[in-house]
Amino acid sequence: MKRTLMRPDGLPDSASTPVVTPLMPSVVYASESPDRLDDQYEGRAAGYTYAREGHPNADVLARRIDTMEQAPVPGLVVGSGMAAVTAVLLGMCKSGDHVVGGDQLYGRSLRMMRDDLPRLGIETTLADPTDANAIAAAIRPNTRLVLIEVVSNPTLRIADVEGIAEICRQKDVLLVVDNTFTTPRAVKPFALGADVVLHSVTKLLAGHSDVTLGWVAARQAEHAKVIYDFAVTTGLTPSPFDCWLAERGLMSFDLRFDRAEATAARLADHLGAHPLVKRVLFPTRPDHPDRARAQGLLQGHGCNMVSFELEGGRVMANAFTKGADQIAFAPTLGDVGTTLSHPASSSHRALTPDARAALGMSEGFFRVSVGLEDPEALIAAFDAGLAAAQAAK
Repeated sequence: MKRTLMRPDGLPDSASTPVVTPLMPSVVYASESPDRLDDQYEGRAAGYTYAREGHPNADVLARRIDTMEQAPVPGLVVGSGMAAVTAVLLGMCKSGDHVVGGDQLYGRSLRMMRDDLPRLGIETTLADPTDANAIAAAIRPNTRLVLIEVVSNPTLRIADVEGIAEICRQKDVLLVVDNTFTTPRAVKPFALGADVVLHSVTKLLAGHSDVTLGWVAARQAEHAKVIYDFAVTTGLTPSPFDCWLAERGLMSFDLRFDRAEATAARLADHLGAHPLVKRVLFPTRPDHPDRARAQGLLQGHGCNMVSFELEGGRVMANAFTKGADQIAFAPTLGDVGTTLSHPASSSHRALTPDARAALGMSEGFFRVSVGLEDPEALIAAFDAGLAAAQAAK
């Protein structure tokens, strides 16, 4: 009787193939010889060695997002959206470099710009991405890259991506675009001149609040290699199971995006007509400060995000969230269910009140990530919150 070692002996033969990508959690991959392993590391053979350096589920997911973003060079899936930001900023910059960031980036991106990069000897400047001239004025001789979001978080301002891309081209500065809010359904930054594009896949792309992942791709292969090497060295590795779940989420992405976007437009108009609401921000509304740019840049899309400001500050904000108890009050976005976020107590809590006020985020300011609920039921849930806030006035 043949004795077997405690190792798998290959998959069963089958004349058919799975219609769903298999989940492949193996951390290590066996090679037949040192020469064959050399072939893999030196590019003469394709394959996997150790999951920190890449694994099948990550590559399947990356190729799907590559296609959506029309990435010129294959992209990389990493452990979170901030892992993607980190891989770019720390992988591509060195001590003595300078980075320009949009002044309304996601809160953790702002913290990295304000605290972490300077600690490592990388100078930073924040400037208004809706004004290409402001970005141009912030660029210095040692500027390595500019980091912007197409639509800012959480004030939903629209960056002048094309104008900034032209400035970066003229000044030989790399343009990095975070396309998380808008997604490739609304805009494809590589087509507008971006050198690097990144996503928090955790959000709309995966779409179910059950994975934490990021994706990043570069226009030039040499930049992609730098980002890959940093991510692998620092262990920004994604989970195969998360990659598998995210790939499944992508199958319904277009349907989810379109449904949520349409409901967001209805909710924005409803909130805009309420006397307790000071202002509403949604890219397609006539009163949005960047509506003309949004129409061209987003090709008629508005994304699934709505931001609004209540009268009355923190007291009424507390009353609203308690009254709108059918809506998850949670610092995230992109779920199939609507979520409500309060930047002053979550994503931008590290900023001083004056700094938040300068960016338009008061204690009554909320960001809504609209999900897939029935629009009328969602509006009724918001009305319950508004009624509670009115009672607390």
